[in-house]
Amino acid sequence: MMLLSAASAQAELLIRVTEGADSAIPISVVPFAENGSMPAGDKVSSIVQADLAMSGEFRPLPPEKMLSLPSKRSDVYFRDWRLLGQRYVLVGELTLNGDRVQARYELFDVNREERILGETAAAPASNMRSLAHHISDKVYEAITGVPGAFSTKLAYVTLDRANGQARYRLQVSDIDGKRARIRLESKEPILSPAWSPDGKKLAYVSFETGKPVIFVHELGSGNRTKVADFPGLNSAPAWSPDGQSMLMTLSKDGNAEIYEMNLQTRKTTKLTNHWAIDTEAAWDASGNGIFLTSDRSGGPQIYRMSKRGAEPQRITFGSRYNARPRPDNAGNYVYYVHQRDRAFTIARTNLKTGEETVLTRTGSDESPSVSPNGRMLIYATKQSGESVLTVISASGGAAYSLPASEGDVRDPAWGPIVR
Repeated sequence: MMLLSAASAQAELLIRVTEGADSAIPISVVPFAENGSMPAGDKVSSIVQADLAMSGEFRPLPPEKMLSLPSKRSDVYFRDWRLLGQRYVLVGELTLNGDRVQARYELFDVNREERILGETAAAPASNMRSLAHHISDKVYEAITGVPGAFSTKLAYVTLDRANGQARYRLQVSDIDGKRARIRLESKEPILSPAWSPDGKKLAYVSFETGKPVIFVHELGSGNRTKVADFPGLNSAPAWSPDGQSMLMTLSKDGNAEIYEMNLQTRKTTKLTNHWAIDTEAAWDASGNGIFLTSDRSGGPQIYRMSKRGAEPQRITFGSRYNARPRPDNAGNYVYYVHQRDRAFTIARTNLKTGEETVLTRTGSDESPSVSPNGRMLIYATKQSGESVLTVISASGGAAYSLPASEGDVRDPAWGPIVR
C-alpha cells in the first residue's frame, strides 16, 4: 500500500541539545513585549533563542538572569549587559493587527553601543514560527556575515513496524524537527530524498513497484512523476544547481554507472564507464564537476571529476572506506562517511589542502547532508540503541539530536535557502 499525504505528522521529531561550543558568542534575546492577545504556543523570542543556540555559534543568556527586559533602544542600558558578559542584545515588540502579527526588533552591539540591525516584519498569526525563524536568520547574518539557515527545511525517512509490517514515511519539517508533515507513506522502502534547488520538489527512490524507481514529488500539489524506471538499479538522485538535470546511478547497461538525465527531454548521458561500481554522485560547487563513490581502487573511496568527461581523481586516502560525498556550496569541503577501526564516522576533506578531519565519534554515523550556508551538518546515527538525526557545526563543534518520537529516522536531506 502506498499513501500520499500532507497531513501533520504524529511522529514529529524531538530536539535534544547534547553539546555546547566553548567559543560560542554570548547573546541576550530579550522576551519581546506584546501588544494584543498573542496566539498560544511557543514565544517568538524563545524560538529565536533556541535557533541561535542550535547553531552552536551562540550562547543565549537565560531570561531569568537578565537584569532588565527592554523592548526598545531607549530602555537598553549597555553597562548592565557588559556586566553580564554579553556581546549582543536583541530586543523587540510584537503587535497583533487583525490576523497578522507584526514584529519590530533591533539588534545591538553591546561593546560598541551601536544598533547593527533594525527591521519590522510580519506574518499570519497562525505562522509565528516562520516569523521567528526569519528573525533568527537576520540576526545570524548581521553578526556572522553568512545567511542564516533557520527558515530552511529538512526531509527524512522514518520507519516503524506494527504487527510485523514496516511503515516508511517521507517527512518534511523545520530544521528543529517542528511542523513535520508526511509527504509519502509506503510499506516498501523509501530512500535518498534530494531537494530541488528551488525547494519545491523532492526526488527520491521508492520500492513501491517492487524495484528501485526514482520519483520527483511536487510538494505544493503532491503530484509525483516517475523519472527513472530502467531495468536494474535506479538510485542516488542529485539535482543540478540549475534544476534542469539530475545525476543518478543506473545499471541499465549492466554495471552501476553515473548518468546525467535532462529532466525536460529525459535523455540520459553516461558520465562514468568503468568495471567498478560508481555511485552516490553529487555536484560540486561550480555545477560543472561531480564527486562520486567508486571502488575502482579496491574499496569505496571518494573521487572527483572536474568536468563532464574528465577522468575521476581519487581524493580520499585516510582509510579503506570513504563513501557518500556531500560537498558544501562554497567549494571548501567535501563531507562523507569514513570508516576506521570498524567505526563509521563523518569526516571532511579540505579541497584546497587535502587535509582530512574526522568530525564525529559515535561509530555508526551515515548519510551526511550540509546546510545551504555551509555552517552546519546533519547525519543519521545511533545513540543508546536509538535511531536519531544529529546536527553539528560544520567544524565538528556543538551538537543537537532529533530522535523520532517513534520508530527509526534516517536519510536526512537539508533543503535550500529560498529567497
